Amino acid sequence: MTFVSGIELSRRFYTEVVAPRVGEPHSAALLGPGSEVLGFDTERSTDHDWTARVFLFLPEVRAPEVPGTFLGHPTKVIVARLDDWVHGTLGFDPRRPAVRDWLATPTQVFAEFTGGAVFHDDLGLETLRQRVAWYPGDVWRYVLACQWQRIGQEEAFVGRCGEAGDELGSAVVAARLVRDLMRLCLLMARRYPPYAKWLGSAFARLPAAPGLTPSLTGALAATNWHDRERHLVAAYETVAGLHNELGLTDPVDPRTSRYYDRPFQVIHAERFVAPLLIGRPSPVGAIDQFVDSTDALGDRELTRRVVDCAHG
Repeated sequence: MTFVSGIELSRRFYTEVVAPRVGEPHSAALLGPGSEVLGFDTERSTDHDWTARVFLFLPEVRAPEVPGTFLGHPTKVIVARLDDWVHGTLGFDPRRPAVRDWLATPTQVFAEFTGGAVFHDDLGLETLRQRVAWYPGDVWRYVLACQWQRIGQEEAFVGRCGEAGDELGSAVVAARLVRDLMRLCLLMARRYPPYAKWLGSAFARLPAAPGLTPSLTGALAATNWHDRERHLVAAYETVAGLHNELGLTDPVDPRTSRYYDRPFQVIHAERFVAPLLIGRPSPVGAIDQFVDSTDALGDRELTRRVVDCAHG
């Protein structure tokens, strides 16, 4: 069977099967969880839980009768009232988001809500998606500052672990820093970072990826801390240059330097944090900058309570 992308499968299912059976104003889309929503699906994606599916939003819930299969795949129509589904997915009304709403919502949720495709829209779904297409300027600056803060907290440990004879620990820290740099680049490019399985795929689509990937993979492949640090230094300086290109702060010197009197080269990430954070709270961050449990991030009420506690 020839592979058809999830978005194309859903679009055809809606156009050929669902739409003719809906005789009232509605919105229809492919949204929510699934690699196909983010555009990362391949033939491998079809080996489990693969359906021709459509989200159908109606003024009143009424499921149309559809065939059980379409193009050889099981079918699924998720019917809901638009406002109910949106609030259940985001945990807030995107028409009037507060700072708390932005910080308490994982980037994966935003990616799922704003990704995919809208096939028909009488009810204003696309308008709601556009309201959360990206962070407001002040929240964006805050999230960027918090991402730099994470880097600043561990950048010296690659060398310190290695110097102490702990190459495994050095490698673990380096991997964490690579992940944080990738997420930082996505945030700089106004892209919601997806969860771990698709982080590399999303990063690879950035204009900066070809120049950064050799340094990041070099840091991961290195077998001693000196080589690890050398590759990270190249990555730090490139990312620092990307920060300056944004024009959100006065230019920051993009060169690395010694970590105090110790023989480790770091970017001193706090130099990027301070100008982004002026007049804003301490750099605790958005929920998935300090919570890493999938179960916790999937609970809208829990993430809101955690953010309330973290930000006082």
